[in-house]
Amino acid sequence: MNPNMKSSTKVLYPALSYKIVGILLEVHNKLGNGFQEKHYQRAVERFLQRDKLNYQKELKSNLFIENEMIGAFYLDFLVEGKIVLELKAVPRLTPKDFRQVRSYLKANDLELGLLVNFRPQKLVCHRILNRVNPNVSKFE
Repeated sequence: MNPNMKSSTKVLYPALSYKIVGILLEVHNKLGNGFQEKHYQRAVERFLQRDKLNYQKELKSNLFIENEMIGAFYLDFLVEGKIVLELKAVPRLTPKDFRQVRSYLKANDLELGLLVNFRPQKLVCHRILNRVNPNVSKFE
């Protein structure tokens, strides 16, 4: 451990994150890397069900500013009401993909997102944190 690091660093939802990443790895191991995002989404959903995790799929989230709705977007998954799970099947993730997840977190007052890419030979999974929670949107 780096002596300059604080030992009080908190990992958000470690058990739930571990379980989700296990599901993602299992899906990638079984399907490989050549399919469309919708196929991975269906497989992930089946394993979330199998493992009895509560989730919402393609969850519509309205974006508000000063009590006025200015738009909407859809989360791939919200797991246990805590973790945004955004799936991709692209050659490589871009800064736009990371901004997308950060926006979802910020707009919904959530702290943790997982950005996952199934296209590479090895599964790519990034934890994305939101420490500023403005609470400016509502789910439908």
